[in-house]
Amino acid sequence: MSTALEVLEQGLQEALGATVLGLRPVIRALTMAVIARGHVLLQGPPGLGKTLLSKSLAGALGGTFSRVQGTADLMPSDIIGVHVFDAGKREFEFRPGPLFADVLLVDEVNRASPKTQSALLEAMEERQVSVERKTYALPAQFLVIATQNPGEFEGTYPLPESQLDRFMLRIDMSYPPREDEQAILTRYAAVNEPPLPPPLPVVSEATLAAARACVDAVHMAPELLGYILDLAQASRQHAHLSLGLSTRGVLAVLRAARIAAALRGGDFVAPDDVKEVLSMVISHRLVLAPEAMLERATTQAVVSRLLEQVPVPR
Repeated sequence: MSTALEVLEQGLQEALGATVLGLRPVIRALTMAVIARGHVLLQGPPGLGKTLLSKSLAGALGGTFSRVQGTADLMPSDIIGVHVFDAGKREFEFRPGPLFADVLLVDEVNRASPKTQSALLEAMEERQVSVERKTYALPAQFLVIATQNPGEFEGTYPLPESQLDRFMLRIDMSYPPREDEQAILTRYAAVNEPPLPPPLPVVSEATLAAARACVDAVHMAPELLGYILDLAQASRQHAHLSLGLSTRGVLAVLRAARIAAALRGGDFVAPDDVKEVLSMVISHRLVLAPEAMLERATTQAVVSRLLEQVPVPR
C-alpha cells in the first residue's frame, strides 16, 4: 500500500512531467524540499527548463507564483515591496512585491548584487519581512527556487555563505540525455503551438499534512544520528575546507534522510538514505580553502571523500 508521501511524489512526477521532460530525479528532490519546507538552489547552464519547472511546481501546488530576474541594478525594494503615499487616506500604504507568493523564482540570483541577495535572508529563514519597523508574514508554504549560472560565467556575484546555508538543497542540472532532448524537440517544435497551461493543483493542505506525518513516523536510530554528526565534524576538520557543515545543515541532512527513507517506503533511516541526500544538502554549504582551490578541488569531491572516511554504523 502506497503511503501519502509516495502518492504525493507520484502526483508531482505526473503533473510536472507533462511539461518538463527527463527530470524525474530533480522532481524527486523538489518533492523533498516541499515536504521539508526547504528552499532550493538550481544550478546549471541557461536553457534547461528551470523557469518552466518552477512555474509548473507552483501550479501543481495550487499556489501563487512570482518571478524575479536577477540583474546588477535590482534593488531590495524590487523584491520586498515599497510604501506608496495614498492621497485619499493621506498616509503611506505598503505595496507588497513579488516576494509575497507561495513559490518565488529568483532567476539567475547570482547576477544580483550582494545587497539585493541579502534582502532574501529574513524571508528564507523566518518567512517574514520587516519594512519600516513593521513585520509582514509570508504565505505558510513560502518556497524560494533560485537558479544560478556556474560561477565562471560573466557578470555573476558569489552568494553569501549565510544565504547559501538557507537553501536546503542544491540541485545540479545538466544537459538531458539524447532521447529526452529529442522528446523535448518533438513536443515544443511547433512555431504556432500555444503555450501549455500550468498543471492542475495536485497537492492540498491535507495531502501535505499526511505526507509530513509519514516522515515524522520514520525512526532515526541514535547510531544514524551519530553518523550524521560524525560527517559534520569531519567536514569542520577537513584540510580542504575553510568552512564546514553548520548546525542548520546537519538538521537539513537529518530531514532529507528521513524523507528519502519514507519515499522508498521504509519506516527507519538507513545509512544509504544519508548517502543519497548528502551531496545535494551540503555541497553548496562547504567553502573550499584557498590551497584546495589552487589544486582545483571541488566540494563534491570532498563530500565523496567524507563518505569514504567516516565509518558507517552497523
